[in-house]
Amino acid sequence: MTATQRTYWLEHAWLGARVEPGVTVAVADGRITAVHRDTPAPPPGAEILRGLTLPGLANAHSHAFHRALRSAVQVGSGTFWTWREVMYATADRLTPDTYHALARAVYAEMALAGITTVGEFHYVHHAPGGTPYADPNAMGEALLAAAAEAGIRITLLDTAYLSSGFGRPPTSHQLRFSDGDADAWAARCSLLKERDHARIGAAIHSVRAVPAEQLATVARWAEERRAPLHVHLSEQTAENEACQEAHGCTPTQLLALHGVLGPRTTGVHNTHLTAEDIALIGGSGTGTCMCPTTERDLADGIGPAVALQNEGSPLSLGSDSHAVIDLFEEARAMELNERLRSRTRGHWTAAALLRAATADGHAALGWHDAGTIEPGALADLTTIALDSVRTAGPPPALGAETAVFAATAADVRHTVVGGRHVVRDGAHTRVPDVPGALARAVDALRAR
Repeated sequence: MTATQRTYWLEHAWLGARVEPGVTVAVADGRITAVHRDTPAPPPGAEILRGLTLPGLANAHSHAFHRALRSAVQVGSGTFWTWREVMYATADRLTPDTYHALARAVYAEMALAGITTVGEFHYVHHAPGGTPYADPNAMGEALLAAAAEAGIRITLLDTAYLSSGFGRPPTSHQLRFSDGDADAWAARCSLLKERDHARIGAAIHSVRAVPAEQLATVARWAEERRAPLHVHLSEQTAENEACQEAHGCTPTQLLALHGVLGPRTTGVHNTHLTAEDIALIGGSGTGTCMCPTTERDLADGIGPAVALQNEGSPLSLGSDSHAVIDLFEEARAMELNERLRSRTRGHWTAAALLRAATADGHAALGWHDAGTIEPGALADLTTIALDSVRTAGPPPALGAETAVFAATAADVRHTVVGGRHVVRDGAHTRVPDVPGALARAVDALRAR
């Protein structure tokens, strides 16, 4: 067996339709080459993954620096808009070095939670005041390097953020987010290069942050490169009201008018939508990324995920502000939120929720060759324990239900990316002290 070839024996594996015992997976050059069912004992030399193995999880929406806000923004009350002021103050203190250190620790935390790919919605581009760094993509490169060092894949969703509101220039806090106009954004973004672990996508921060006449420039950049395009959409009712006042339509209608919607586009949150909005999103094949732990933390509301999916919008999941980093909790919360709203149960099967966290999440980030355990797919695997205090008891055949409705990130025992262990027996193999790295990185920002 060469260094690029491995065999994994999965005690139990979720293969998309059901959980099967005794599955052997052959890997070469980072991809799955064969999947053999009904292998009750590990083959000689196989690496053994005890528990339930899933395809690697995809965190489709992340702002890595928001991890520094955890707990600090839980003091007192407030709104999304008061939370945003605390977020701006943290963003002001970021440098390429401090952002790299923080993101490396955050991505290592994600690996410990079974996440193998992250979609980083990145808009802190320049130095405070808006002056470009010598390398105009120094902040983006810091994130790409951080993901590589933490051992996970990344889609850098380089974000156009040009205004503070409809017809208003950026505030002093937002100057470091802005390239001036969409053409300058596209020129800078075009300097970013993909690599084995990284893909480059685009994002429109929101309809309030990119002037309507420049939306098509961002959409065209993504279309020409066949890259994913993400956008914060109708997260707040105030955004909807301001859009109606400025343009006489909803944010979704404005995006449709300027050619932003489509199968490579994902709307993040999609919380406050009209029936027409839902039809436009679903009918165009635009995806929906739900971030329930952030949406409830900020009191944003519960988005119409069931209606969106019924209209044809694929669902993915993100941890967004990282109030917690736990894709099982995001999946569980999407179902439980809908139960609270509708007072009925069973809107998604456990398998459907796992697809949102795996294959459909990866597709939203442009990794169409990830998120399944089958020949040809990237060899990205996540194994959860079935003998913890949360997961012990149910039969392994109910492993999907156990993963979604009982497990947490703390139950992840192994994370494999490209056929190599990044997390083994609950410990990160590349970042030996993840809690310490997180504490040091957050403390460094507070000290500035």
